Amino acid sequence: MKMLKPSPCQSINIKGSLMTFEKPIIMGILNITPDSFFDGGKHNSLENAIDHASHMINDGVDIIDVGAYSSRPGAPMISSQEEIDRAIPIIEALVEEFPQIPLSIDTFRADVAKASIKSGAHIINDISGGLLDEDMFKTVAELKVPYILMHMRGTPETMQQLTDYDDVVNDVAVDLGDKISKLRELGVKDIILDPGFGFAKTIEQNYELLLRVNELHYHGLPILGGISRKSMIYKKLGVTPQESLNATTALNTLLLERGVQILRVHDVKEAKQLTHLLF
Repeated sequence: MKMLKPSPCQSINIKGSLMTFEKPIIMGILNITPDSFFDGGKHNSLENAIDHASHMINDGVDIIDVGAYSSRPGAPMISSQEEIDRAIPIIEALVEEFPQIPLSIDTFRADVAKASIKSGAHIINDISGGLLDEDMFKTVAELKVPYILMHMRGTPETMQQLTDYDDVVNDVAVDLGDKISKLRELGVKDIILDPGFGFAKTIEQNYELLLRVNELHYHGLPILGGISRKSMIYKKLGVTPQESLNATTALNTLLLERGVQILRVHDVKEAKQLTHLLF
């Protein structure tokens, strides 16, 4: 007997194939940066990136999310060209090696997004929700690809000073709703919502958002939950990101209970096992 049922939502068109959400989707994180908070430097060579992607596919990943720019607070700024130079060879290699797996590009820059889609990526995952590049929404509309719209305030350097909300869940919902309207006006059809755990939120606000994330189903769009090994877990527990897998799984369970359709994770095997248990 299955314990949970998925929340109804719009399907997503990925190059002519519909992704539906009868069961939760697992997005595996492929950081190709030297300085990401958990796995920086582990997968930033072509060989290591392909090897990690292969392991995620064997564990049942549904989407691989390629990130070439670390958004952790204090991370050094890199140029668009450096981000492109990191991302494109790996995207091209993944497309050639694993053509069946949808790829997303984790970037807030329109030119990086455009180069990545032209190289074979399928989805744009923008942590800034269009805030950090005024050309992003227009670029998404021109490319006609799915767009992950995340809630954030400020920049990775300033976001943790911008945590004043009347009601964090309502304010996030309204902000996302305003941006959905702008995207729809431009003709963007396929939108995934990310409430932005850890971005411009205190630890307490992150947990309020997690416990009430089901309120975002009002928009009728797939919701992505990205809490894997984040500071909202390891700082609260007084442990390291490396010691945060069990707590990540526990919180992913709460997300699934509240109808989140996509889990973005470092640990694909454990997340996939969780969905097999619950759905």
